[in-house]
Amino acid sequence: MKNLFKMTLVLVAVALTATGCDCFKKMAKNPKAIAVTCTPDVLTLNNGKIVADVAAEVPAKYFNKTASLRVTPALVYAGGVTKGNTLLLQGEKVADNGMLVKNGETLSIKRQVEFAYKPEMQLCELVLLVEVKCKSGKCKEFTLVNANTGAVLAGKTVEGIDAAAAKENGLVIAKGVNTLQAEINLAEAMQEAANNYKRVTTVVTKADIVYKINSSRVAKKAVATEELKSLKAGVEANKANERIAQSLYVNGYASPDGPEKFNDKLSEKRSKTGLKAVEKLLADAGLNIDAAAYGEDWEGFQEAVAASNIEDKDLILQVLKMYSSSAEREKEIKNMSSVFKSLKTDVLPQLRRAQVVNSADVTGWSDEEMVAFIKNGQIGTLKLEELLHIASVCDEVAEVALLEATKSGDARAWNNLAVYYAKVGNNAKAVECLNKADKSVASELNNNYALLYAAEGDTAKAESYAANASAETKALVAAYKGDYATASQTLKSGYNAAVVNLQNGNLAAAKQCIASDMSAKADYLRAVIACKEGDVNGAKAQLNSAVSKDASLKEKAANDINLAALK
Repeated sequence: MKNLFKMTLVLVAVALTATGCDCFKKMAKNPKAIAVTCTPDVLTLNNGKIVADVAAEVPAKYFNKTASLRVTPALVYAGGVTKGNTLLLQGEKVADNGMLVKNGETLSIKRQVEFAYKPEMQLCELVLLVEVKCKSGKCKEFTLVNANTGAVLAGKTVEGIDAAAAKENGLVIAKGVNTLQAEINLAEAMQEAANNYKRVTTVVTKADIVYKINSSRVAKKAVATEELKSLKAGVEANKANERIAQSLYVNGYASPDGPEKFNDKLSEKRSKTGLKAVEKLLADAGLNIDAAAYGEDWEGFQEAVAASNIEDKDLILQVLKMYSSSAEREKEIKNMSSVFKSLKTDVLPQLRRAQVVNSADVTGWSDEEMVAFIKNGQIGTLKLEELLHIASVCDEVAEVALLEATKSGDARAWNNLAVYYAKVGNNAKAVECLNKADKSVASELNNNYALLYAAEGDTAKAESYAANASAETKALVAAYKGDYATASQTLKSGYNAAVVNLQNGNLAAAKQCIASDMSAKADYLRAVIACKEGDVNGAKAQLNSAVSKDASLKEKAANDINLAALK
């Protein structure tokens, strides 16, 4: 992992003699060399940055007491050069603010270099640019030196250097950038808020035929109510709609006062007379109607009491919880004489009934129909839940559907639009959308903010949101910090897990994570793994498979340092 550089002393001596840099003539006569190392020698992308440790050892009695040396690390790539922080070394007789090199001592230097990553840097070289200055002679100002030959380039400095000059005169200490971390797909782990869409929804309509106490005869006015008229109109409207399948029931009940056996028989009679009345009412509908008897209507009794303004209604409800026997319930309630009078007037009469129920199953738009509405400019036909649904299953219309859904102000729409933008690589818009969502989707927000900030390199914010996020999100944030060991403890399968294990050096686990994934990107990752295992033929086969599925991967492979063994 080390790249050693030994300056060629003869070339240095000749070059310096020619240029009159007196202090460097003496340095060139020293038989020892400066050793430079870079760790890692293949640079690695981590959290949007390239970071490496550069070390050098200056031997004792090598550095001239009157010399100054400026060393600038720089990334050189196609069409560009990015410079890091300059290190100034100075001899004992130089009055400056640099690092003092004592003539009689060996000096070990270690510095960390850091660069913000740009995609064009993938094919790059990390070089050291060197400038020299002497107190006397022709190098009284810093002058660029070719770090490979020692030639002093009169009138040139590091300032304003272009890529070609940096490449020619810089000392190469590392090549290429391992960008595997960028392969981790954070957007895939973002969470959409669930929608309540159902292709088939059930709409239940009810109406009561009310009887007199202890009677099962249907009075004329009992079937002339507005409730039944409305139910009949609904049945007829539904019948004309081919998307609606309806089922009708008549359920007979008795109020829970009087003998239980008598009430059971009475509810059965009411179900039968109620059925006849409904069949007559809906004769033109041509529907089958089922009838059933349910005895004493304690459930209806509880609902009616809870909705009433009866004094001590909480006490009545408590009695219903305490006793399961009908006889015990009736006895305890009748003991509350003042309350029972209100029940006889306000509650019990409405429970002497045959309840007519229309259960209509409404089949909504198909996915194909919803897509057609959106493409034909008829998006207003769709309701919020339909918009959220079609956006989640059809990428083709997702953005349009979600933008329409956000007009409702629903937090789910804003959250899901953020997920969409993240998946297409627009993290800035994704964050804007999350900012418009509220705490009704707090769980999703914590996960999605954490992942977005990790992708943007803001580790502090990512970790603050990840604290309340899912285990997967915590692991992915750790991976983007370069902590692959921690991430691999949680991520056990899938593409992201494979990348994490590969970065952690566990090639066997990485292969296992994508064993069933036959996608182009999985084949490409298997090619990288094969290269790291030294299996060049296997790597070629996997890369060919990947390119056959996705031709764009051929260009990617040409720039990938992880596949350098194939070149």
